[in-house]
Amino acid sequence: MEDILRPLIVIGGSVAITLLTGWAVDRLLLRTDARHTETPLWGLLRRARLPLQVTVCTALLRGSYDKTHARVVREHASGIGQVLALVLIAATAWLAVRVSAAVVESSYYRYAASAHDPARVRRVRTQVTLIQRVVTAIVGVVAVSAMLLTFPTMRTVGTSMLASAGILGVVAGVAAQSTLGNLFAGLQIAFGDMVRIGDTVVVDGEWGTVEEITLTFLSVRTWDERRITMPVSYFTSKPFENWSRGGTQKTGAVLFHLDHSAPIEAMRMKLGEIVRKSPAWDGRDWNLAVTDTTPSTLVVRALITARDPDDAWTVRCEVREQMIAWLREHHPYALPRITTATVHPPRPAPGAGPGSEDRLARFDGELRKDGTGSRHG
Repeated sequence: MEDILRPLIVIGGSVAITLLTGWAVDRLLLRTDARHTETPLWGLLRRARLPLQVTVCTALLRGSYDKTHARVVREHASGIGQVLALVLIAATAWLAVRVSAAVVESSYYRYAASAHDPARVRRVRTQVTLIQRVVTAIVGVVAVSAMLLTFPTMRTVGTSMLASAGILGVVAGVAAQSTLGNLFAGLQIAFGDMVRIGDTVVVDGEWGTVEEITLTFLSVRTWDERRITMPVSYFTSKPFENWSRGGTQKTGAVLFHLDHSAPIEAMRMKLGEIVRKSPAWDGRDWNLAVTDTTPSTLVVRALITARDPDDAWTVRCEVREQMIAWLREHHPYALPRITTATVHPPRPAPGAGPGSEDRLARFDGELRKDGTGSRHG
């Protein structure tokens, strides 16, 4: 009877203590979060309840499993202890990652709530994301190393590896040159403020928004919902356009190719009416000027300011659409035209055979019937 009750007491007691600890910690964090609404830290820490319970339960079992005196435990004590040790290391690493994530996210939320500069908020968000990834990677490496060192054979291997660490480091550095380059490029982007999450960039002729930055790659979401993924080393080795750096304000340009008779002053007044009615215009400035001329057209450029690249695109489309419609309705002569000259039929050469005059007359009639030589607007 004792062989049955003792394991039940040990295992059941460990589980009961685990559940009680998890409930008590969760209630404490819930009350603390209700009292300190200025920070989301205590609410975020509640996400660590499950890894905390796993860690507590594994630690209790690891310290008391040999007290059960069960035959299975006596026969496989070494294996059971090894498994519990591995689970305990993994659960502790899981708990450390959850707690560090809560602390980092809380710091970011508090800064974002008090900051007034969107560019600085995006910069801190990028740094916080990469810092969290670095912490997760470090904790993972330490946890895996600790788990391997629990095996007696791996301790001997570890000693041998430390003896040849210099050679292995050189070999690994050469083999992982590209990966290490991207790793350091990711850290340079995070703390060098080159590009941030939420920035509007143009890379390889594609316009989009930076959606994700990791230690090895960067993802850009284009205007048509495509994702462009590229190594972060691209942004440290090649030039690219960052429309959000130094502020999100943008100046949009619209080009019109018109006839030389286009009413420039009337167009300037109409442009003012269009931009004043547009919600995408930020109210800073607008302008219209003739920037170039060709033998057949004028190049008229309209400039409109906007709060960000999205509004700049919107106001450009509105100006282009409404200005063309206004010109077509009120000043159709201002639209570009193709001017052709009248075609005269060739005259018969001296000494041409009989019937040449009749053929030329028929040719001239066909030209007039087809409308050749007319003026198209």
